[in-house]
Amino acid sequence: MTTRRTRLVATLLALGVAVLAATVGAPATADDAPPARAAYATIEGTGSTWSELIVKQWISDVDANGIKVVYTGGGSSKGRKDFSQNTTDFAISEIPYQGTDETGQADTSNGREYAYLPLVAGGTAFTYQLKVGNTMVKNLRLSGETLAKIFTNQVTNWNDPAITADNNGRSFPDKKIVPVVRSDGSGTTAQFTTWLDKAYPSIWRPYFGRSGLTSYYPKKGETMIAQSGSDQVMNTVSGSAGDGTIGYVEYSYPLDKGYPVVKVLNKGGYYVEPTQYNTAVALTRARINTNRSDPTKYLTQILDDVYTNPDPRAYPISSYSYMIIPTGSDDPRMTTAKRQSLADFLFYSLCSGQTKAGPFGYSPLPVNLVSAGFDQIAQLKKADPAVDLANRDVKSCNNPTFDKSNPSRNYLATIAPQPAACDKQGAGPCGTDTGTNQPSTDGGGGGTADPTTAPVAGGTGSTPGGVTGGGTPAAGGPPGSGAVPGAAGPPGSGAVPGTPVAGTADEAVYANSTTIDDRPLDSRTFGWVSVFLLVALVLLPGLVSARVRRRGGA
Repeated sequence: MTTRRTRLVATLLALGVAVLAATVGAPATADDAPPARAAYATIEGTGSTWSELIVKQWISDVDANGIKVVYTGGGSSKGRKDFSQNTTDFAISEIPYQGTDETGQADTSNGREYAYLPLVAGGTAFTYQLKVGNTMVKNLRLSGETLAKIFTNQVTNWNDPAITADNNGRSFPDKKIVPVVRSDGSGTTAQFTTWLDKAYPSIWRPYFGRSGLTSYYPKKGETMIAQSGSDQVMNTVSGSAGDGTIGYVEYSYPLDKGYPVVKVLNKGGYYVEPTQYNTAVALTRARINTNRSDPTKYLTQILDDVYTNPDPRAYPISSYSYMIIPTGSDDPRMTTAKRQSLADFLFYSLCSGQTKAGPFGYSPLPVNLVSAGFDQIAQLKKADPAVDLANRDVKSCNNPTFDKSNPSRNYLATIAPQPAACDKQGAGPCGTDTGTNQPSTDGGGGGTADPTTAPVAGGTGSTPGGVTGGGTPAAGGPPGSGAVPGAAGPPGSGAVPGTPVAGTADEAVYANSTTIDDRPLDSRTFGWVSVFLLVALVLLPGLVSARVRRRGGA
């Protein structure tokens, strides 16, 4: 009997090895061969520092696949200007071309054909350094009105009664407030001042001198400090001389630095920070311009209803960032190889790259914006038919945020934890540190999301779970696991927030695991390997166990 089993094992192993050798070693036939693909060429871009940390990570990720991307920040205004002067292959900006900038200069593409492509979502955070004695304050709370007054020089000391009231009677030292703003043309500044203009016009407009947004923050007074780039704002706040400072940056910067952020009072009456969950909830009220006939406006964001979102979880200063891509067939900088690099870099960024958004302090894009992004990528092939977009669409997207059974469902917002009771206006404040990408937990008061109704998010190795009381995610659903933030209904359509862009509502969207270099030969080879391993895993343990039992009985 032993000899027969031994022979069976040997036969199975030999068969598996033979199958593997035949599959891997055999020359590829015409059907097996990978499709022809243009060689990659290095692409260059400039612009947003708000998006820079996650973009640099994506660049590092695709480098091993032969896709070379060079990205330099410099601010959204610089990105738009460089693109218009044909000195870059793409740009990244939080706001579209304005037509005319604050100084009366042209802010257009200068005739270069382009399209906006949604890239990543996130929250503009207010990071600070405030010490009581030698102890850092890590749970500061401020209302939007107080923040508006701080950045317009109306609240100038940390012991101001408005700050004490925001912190439910907790007072801070007699210490000068030092606002740190951007000196360069910044999309972060544009988003921040758009919020100031919409939410607190009576405070902002007298300071600015007119209505509207600006990319260049108007620095006034001797106390305010201006720095170029989000990294320099962050470094100033966190520096050895930073006590008393407060600045605005994307949430990823204080998260990366291990620095606290302000919990901002929302319209639901709770103080919240810009985790991927709270950003996702806020953006369920975003509206997106869906007029395809006007590329200067198509897919641009309208955030008025985000600022006033009454959900107690919503972070009010939440927004999207965009890549500006060249779409002209005669674009002077573009070649087939460059367009191929751009297309495949964007495929990774919109799909697998979004799984890293949460841990980096951003919020992954929803299905409607990913789908719209692929429509924009298709313009690269329209400009140059040699560009290969095979298996490069939303159905082959390894983005774990999609719910295939309900494409319009806002999964991340569904499982977002309710704020703790101590985060409510008039209560607390909570003792939990901010800037950790984790929700407040002390004091209870959280709701419960039902994990049984949530899909398994493929591609991350974890399933975002439910939320227990106190706002703590249940096991399996840590912040950073990645899921879909709020999709936007088109303005004037009457659509419920979360409705996909037209053309995607009836399509089945799957979280398929397709990598940049996936090819028919690869999947066939590893399919056979899987069969062989499955046979071995099923049969070998039983054979070994039987042999062990016989030996034990002897």
